[in-house]
Amino acid sequence: MENRTIPTGRPCWYELLTTDAESALTFYTELFGWGAHDFQAGEHPYTSWMNGGTPIGGMMEMPPSIPREVPPHWLMYVSTPDVDAFTAKAEGLGGGVLNRIDIDGVGRIAIVSDPAGGGCFAAYQPADEAPGHDQEPRIGEVSWHELATEDVDKAWSFYSEMCGWERSSDFEIEGVGPYMMFKRGEKELGGMFARPPEMPACMWLNYFRVEDARAAAARVGELGGKVVEGPMEVPDGDMVAVCADAQGARFAVHSTATG
Repeated sequence: MENRTIPTGRPCWYELLTTDAESALTFYTELFGWGAHDFQAGEHPYTSWMNGGTPIGGMMEMPPSIPREVPPHWLMYVSTPDVDAFTAKAEGLGGGVLNRIDIDGVGRIAIVSDPAGGGCFAAYQPADEAPGHDQEPRIGEVSWHELATEDVDKAWSFYSEMCGWERSSDFEIEGVGPYMMFKRGEKELGGMFARPPEMPACMWLNYFRVEDARAAAARVGELGGKVVEGPMEVPDGDMVAVCADAQGARFAVHSTATG
């Protein structure tokens, strides 16, 4: 199953685990203009999110194996040519492996937790080519990956070693504190910061690129979701808003200053 052409450490898939797939389907297709394709993934019905005909992620009802206290959420997948080697390395660095799944025709997946306060993601060894790309994100795709963690230094040590990401810059955000940005190759990927007390949990937050973050945030409310923070301008002049769908799954919208 190993395929050395599969990149290591590229965020490549974004999966929504929800308690109401029908409601979430309406919400996200209306908000982002995505299409949807249904199929069976192992034991569970699965919906792929289609952005202009390209699959970028998926959705499924939260399976019974997930503890009830875990809320609906988005899960980032990171590609790897060898899930077993990846998870062994993660455990050696103090991370945890919560589950391993093999799906015929799709690939091998492991849910991994980092050692710095609970950030979870999926390591994905696809059966064929890895989804995603290394170009600038298009409208409807994830444009930023942000981790709120208990220990930035510990988290960064883990993710840089596991994914090959590089630290790009550091700056201060009012009300947040130090913010560390990271990249993969020449592409800026996201940032990390210390979780403030008012944030309910450590988590990865995915930012979806839209034409107009203010308009998208207003639409979130119209569709039954809520705006948690923003819309607000960030240091580079871009506009963002942190939101939640009607089931409570958090995500963000992002529009660039240059259009």
